[in-house]
Amino acid sequence: MKYWLMKSEPSTWSWNDQKRKKTEMWDGVRNYQARNNLMKMQKGDLCFFYHSIKEKSIVGIVEVTREHYQDPTDKTKKFVVVDVSFKEELKNPVTLEEIKKEKRLSNLSLIKQSRLSIMPVDKASWNLIKKISLRSK
Repeated sequence: MKYWLMKSEPSTWSWNDQKRKKTEMWDGVRNYQARNNLMKMQKGDLCFFYHSIKEKSIVGIVEVTREHYQDPTDKTKKFVVVDVSFKEELKNPVTLEEIKKEKRLSNLSLIKQSRLSIMPVDKASWNLIKKISLRSK
């Protein structure tokens, strides 16, 4: 199993939308590196759901339930989607500010490539972020 982070603008697709719909395709990716990451995802992989723009925080976890296929919203036929399903909500959102303060997370693409919308997360970082989410705020 691999771990990932997927960014979404809450005004486009929010965590509440994902919870309500349960399973949905993750469409609209138009960056080649992000597309390549979608193509590496396998059924059962887990992904942090990150609210971008104003909130800038990880709010939940989704699971890849269908591996990559053609993005029906892409007229060029160059980009792909995966289906993801609601898995769990984090006890507390983990903000970008908290992630930047934690030196053990300094290797994350979220910090190094802030505009990338789909990125891998190593297992140690995944576990640490989950632990941070359990802290009382």
